[in-house]
Amino acid sequence: MQHFISPVLWQFLIKWLTYFAIFPPEASTIAPYADALYFFLVAISAVGLGAVIFLVVYFSIRYRKELNPVATQIEGSTLLEATWTIIPLILFMVCFVWGALLYFRIYSPPTNAMNIYVVGKQWMWKVEHPGGQHEINALHIPINQPIQITLISQDVFHSFSIPAFRVKREAIPGRYNTEWFEATTPGTYHIFCTQYCGTLHSQMIGEVVAMTEEDYEAWAAQSTSGNSLAQNGERLFASLGCNSCHNSGPNAHGPNLANVYGSHLQLKNGSFVTADDAFLRDTILNPTMHEVAGFAPIMPTYQGQVSEEGLIDLVEYIRRLDTQYRIDQTIDNSAGQPIQTGATPPGTSAPALAPGTVKQ
Repeated sequence: MQHFISPVLWQFLIKWLTYFAIFPPEASTIAPYADALYFFLVAISAVGLGAVIFLVVYFSIRYRKELNPVATQIEGSTLLEATWTIIPLILFMVCFVWGALLYFRIYSPPTNAMNIYVVGKQWMWKVEHPGGQHEINALHIPINQPIQITLISQDVFHSFSIPAFRVKREAIPGRYNTEWFEATTPGTYHIFCTQYCGTLHSQMIGEVVAMTEEDYEAWAAQSTSGNSLAQNGERLFASLGCNSCHNSGPNAHGPNLANVYGSHLQLKNGSFVTADDAFLRDTILNPTMHEVAGFAPIMPTYQGQVSEEGLIDLVEYIRRLDTQYRIDQTIDNSAGQPIQTGATPPGTSAPALAPGTVKQ
């Protein structure tokens, strides 16, 4: 758009809109595409409004009483009726296809996206990074790196919105939702809850800090709690006694969890389901919801025993579990000795997963 107006006027408009918060800056890869569709809708709405106003004024003058004291019978026009039917239909279809393509682009994260968990709670946003960093009402991210946000609410409905990135997604109790973005410009941007969630809804705000890769690595190194989400999940897995059934022993009562994430499991009713974040969470809280074929439904429910943060740790641990040896090691360390998450079975080498990488 800046090619059609004066550069000075363009900069004035950008600064004016930004200063008065009428239009947020474009700070993600998806923002220009979302804005293009938005301005197209505004343009065709303005053209339609202008056409209606013009015709109302024209007909009011052209067919006023002084010029037409006696009403004139006007017959219909097939060409005119086809015109005002086909043109809007084409515009509507263009908007539909454009919007659908943009929707699938926004809600289809790339496989190399860094996964960050966000838990909504009256009235704050709790952020869990894969490396163990924890934040309240803040989200530090590197630029030029796809970021997937996995959302869930701890109490009521919330909506996680970052206007500068043109993304918004509902945080729903008991269900994971995802959105993704890729920041392009370092800076600090607003986080809002755009779903009324109680008396202090207006105070449920935060900020995104987009940083260069070097700055983000420095921040992550200084902010880590010492344990990653997967490490916390491994310890919780062992403390709950999950390894007594989910192991490689001949008398194991549960399915092998190594590389189970993202796989297709057959259930007792003959159907198949993908073992994603939602499936793992539901199975932990309500094991009878998805009974895996070949195993007796003896797993107890952990509803009320594991917090939302604990569920995130367990899901992240299973997501990164690429060898059953890791579970067997938790049995060997049941006496309380520290578990080294980097250990691999003798004579083998398990590929290490980089922090934030989703294993497919």
